[in-house]
Amino acid sequence: MDRRSFLKTSALGGTAAAATTLAAPAYAQGKRTLTMVTSWPRGFAVLDDAASYLEQFVGEMSDGQLTIDKKAPGELVGAFEVFDAVSSGQADMYHSADYYFIGQHPAYAYYTAVPFGGTAQEVTNWYEHGGGQELHDELGQIFNLKGLLAGNSGSQSGGWFRTEINSAADFNGLKFRMPGLGGKVLGKLGASVQNIPGGELYQALSSGALDGLEWVGPMADERAGFQEVAKVYYTAGFHEPGSALAANVNLDVWNDLTPQHQSILQNASRATTYFQLSETLANNGAALARLQQQGVKTLQFSDDVWDAFGAASAEVMDENMGDELFAKTRKSFEESLATSASWINKSDGYYVEQRVRVLGG
Repeated sequence: MDRRSFLKTSALGGTAAAATTLAAPAYAQGKRTLTMVTSWPRGFAVLDDAASYLEQFVGEMSDGQLTIDKKAPGELVGAFEVFDAVSSGQADMYHSADYYFIGQHPAYAYYTAVPFGGTAQEVTNWYEHGGGQELHDELGQIFNLKGLLAGNSGSQSGGWFRTEINSAADFNGLKFRMPGLGGKVLGKLGASVQNIPGGELYQALSSGALDGLEWVGPMADERAGFQEVAKVYYTAGFHEPGSALAANVNLDVWNDLTPQHQSILQNASRATTYFQLSETLANNGAALARLQQQGVKTLQFSDDVWDAFGAASAEVMDENMGDELFAKTRKSFEESLATSASWINKSDGYYVEQRVRVLGG
């Protein structure tokens, strides 16, 4: 499908209603305020942290001349309505996970995470130095968006379950929350996959509407309270080894910004990724220990289950290869991943293995 068709059938169809309800962007004398709608309830660990850091850094870098007015879900639009709101120009930018919007275009998965994809460092390598930013912008032009990444949750856990997963067959019929292409993989294994906003997950799990879910990692999951409802926690997952967060800007708004303000947004986004990711990784270990003290059993999926994830992932990825831009993005991403991994495995990976062997821990 060409870009014009995508814009007509995907982007515009969901934006008409939003256009009649949202306020116009705010301006002040000599200053500019960008309305940023987000997919995160206020105070949500990791994800709203990233949005808040971006808001803070932009204001500080611009000495208050460019500011962000952050809106939580429900304050202007719902958690999954932010894409249409910004594409239509009724909000200036959004902070979200782009894989929520694979219904707009499957290549958006790459700007959060794809099954068996890159770690946070590998994603950053591709985005900044392997053509990822340019492809994000090419995709964004279809929907009148400028692409930015602002945050990364790091490697996400395999998820919360009421009972252990002993084989891939245990996913059959399981009501499980997992967005993006990872959710489609579990669908291949027979799961009833649902995409529910973060603010509704605790209630869905506690009520039995979900049998299990994945969210982020120990720091965020502890604050969400999932350990009060489920006690089986798989600490590694195939679906999001390094999940980027997007801060996409309406393209008309972006083009109307001064070069200085564009640079501030770009570099504040980079600073957000660095600061929030390091904060998350610094706190996950302690959070995991607290979860275990509360009776949570931490496990790893068996090799047989991982093999099933791999086979289903290959099917899901190949199903999208008929789309030219998806295929182009996949090729670029996988080439960068191979280049990064060829060194990381021989350096960082081997070093950590030896450090653990020599020093323990």
